[in-house]
Amino acid sequence: MSKVPYEVYTEEVEALTVLSPDGEIVNKEMMPELSDEQLKEIMYRMVFTRTWDDRAVNLGRQGRLGFYAPVSGQEASMIGSEFALEKEDYVVPGYRDIPQLVWHGLPLYQAFLYSRGHQHGGQIPEDVNVMMPQIIIGAQILHAMGIAMGFKLKNQKRVAITYTGDGGSSEGDFYEGLNYAGRFKLPVIFFVQNNGYAITTPFAKQTAAMSIAHKAVAAGIKGIQVDGMDVFAVIAAVREAAKRARNGEGATLIEALTYRYRPHSLSDDATKYRTKDEEGQWNEKDPINRLAKYLEKKGLWTEEDTARVKDEAKAKVNEEIKRAEKTEKMTISGLIDSMFEQTPKHMEEQKADFE
Repeated sequence: MSKVPYEVYTEEVEALTVLSPDGEIVNKEMMPELSDEQLKEIMYRMVFTRTWDDRAVNLGRQGRLGFYAPVSGQEASMIGSEFALEKEDYVVPGYRDIPQLVWHGLPLYQAFLYSRGHQHGGQIPEDVNVMMPQIIIGAQILHAMGIAMGFKLKNQKRVAITYTGDGGSSEGDFYEGLNYAGRFKLPVIFFVQNNGYAITTPFAKQTAAMSIAHKAVAAGIKGIQVDGMDVFAVIAAVREAAKRARNGEGATLIEALTYRYRPHSLSDDATKYRTKDEEGQWNEKDPINRLAKYLEKKGLWTEEDTARVKDEAKAKVNEEIKRAEKTEKMTISGLIDSMFEQTPKHMEEQKADFE
């Protein structure tokens, strides 16, 4: 039996970058084709998302939201990856991936209901191809694998994309999902947002692998590492992965190197495990500032545009949180009824006891 040299698996990868922190295109070959209107729409979504994030953090501290995982800093990986898909594609998220759901069609007030623990937060409109966020770390990877298998069996040119963080790449579900997708050449994209920390654990303590992208080798699928603060690099990588999936070429593992500017959650204190120097280095790569510089040079965006979008986002968030707060409150009976097309007799008895 011939032996494969170990050195094959120790080659370093270089993260795909298209847009520099100064707003210059440094990789013209990989620059995705985008119209001026699409460029402005991407910028709109990124500014809107950060403003919404700012407001959501405050709402959480006021007790008007339940669990909330901040997203500021990860706009390029979140907005760019969803923008590269088609509406018939399926988004299978983790708990931080609310922006992808909303931009894929989930009403914002329902995202707030989800955070508040309301059952109607998970009542997905029929024309919106998303699943609700998975709290169990990595479990969504198997769900995406199953959806992708369904697409393949039905000969549909659709793609499932699932998200997790660097911590999720240490879960057993992660390896099972990659292995199965590799074996059956499934149309699925495994998108890992490596923001440097699994809650408080730094990435260096997560794995001995040189990168998460390297883990694609064992599964027999394509792996790529991208600059997750560069929205153009993210779009280019996801478009290519989706194209391969639709052509029957199988799954792709994308590792996006990004950073969350805020704590892991509203109960976390990031100052205990991160330094000001580290945060400063990542601030220089800010995905919104990066894209703004590029668009300003093209005459497509101004500071006034940013201010306008922020005002729109604040107004929209206020409107949607009020709608969520006015939604009829949950009851035990209502929860039981929503779980069954025809409520079983023993559950009817339990309802009567509750009432």
